Amino acid sequence: MHLPPVRLRTRLLNTPEIELWPCALLRARGNADARALARARLVLRRKRDGRYLAAARDDGLLALVPRLAREPGIDAALDALDAHQAPSVRRGPPPPPAELPVLRLHERLQALGIDAQTYAARTALPRVAEPDWLAFAGFDRWRRPLWLTLGASRAWEAMRRAAGGEGVALDAISGYRSHDYQLGIFERKIARGQCVPDILQVNAAPGYSEHHGGDALDIGTPGEPPAEESFERTAAFAWLQAHAGGHGFALSYPRDNAHGIVYEPWHWRYRGG
Repeated sequence: MHLPPVRLRTRLLNTPEIELWPCALLRARGNADARALARARLVLRRKRDGRYLAAARDDGLLALVPRLAREPGIDAALDALDAHQAPSVRRGPPPPPAELPVLRLHERLQALGIDAQTYAARTALPRVAEPDWLAFAGFDRWRRPLWLTLGASRAWEAMRRAAGGEGVALDAISGYRSHDYQLGIFERKIARGQCVPDILQVNAAPGYSEHHGGDALDIGTPGEPPAEESFERTAAFAWLQAHAGGHGFALSYPRDNAHGIVYEPWHWRYRGG
């Protein structure tokens, strides 16, 4: 099944430190944002904290922060914007996504007290790069934009519709997550008093989550709390066990998996089909 054309045209442009979002999918955070977004096509958004940095409009780039030229990663973001606005790109299909360079990974891990070499050897988890663009795959349970690779997006749409045709409701909990977003998960849990070894049993270290690649999806069903083991007792999980493989999805972390991550019946990765 093919996604509607509007979805194929709606992409998240990704650079190591800044994302370029379609402005229609962002919410204004005040009157100044509302005025800027009203005439914008794309918004440059800092990954680390979600700050809106600039609005790309037909009449040029409107800076939303002081000293935009000094913003880390701004040159790569502007290069991506220029490439996106090229006439040949607007007319033709998007190129296959390329992997972004992995920046500051050791810095992120050291801040958490994680040695990259030791962690990779212990878990056998590969380092996962982010793609330079992702496709809009609808919205998650909380009406947040869901980003996936194009193949995973098409497969998720087809799988969700197939389940719905059999009376089973599937909803998305989480899709693509950047390295910086993954670091934020750790920082928030540490602030709540959790220790890093305990967090690592539930969340992969920044740089090692399947969500970074845009082909992993946390799946839920209405009325069921997100990312809980109780999901395995739902009709949705039974349907996924029987049919997800036919749509190219596989369960990543079964019981007693070799990576040392807790059993996650909600976490499925698109491996092609």
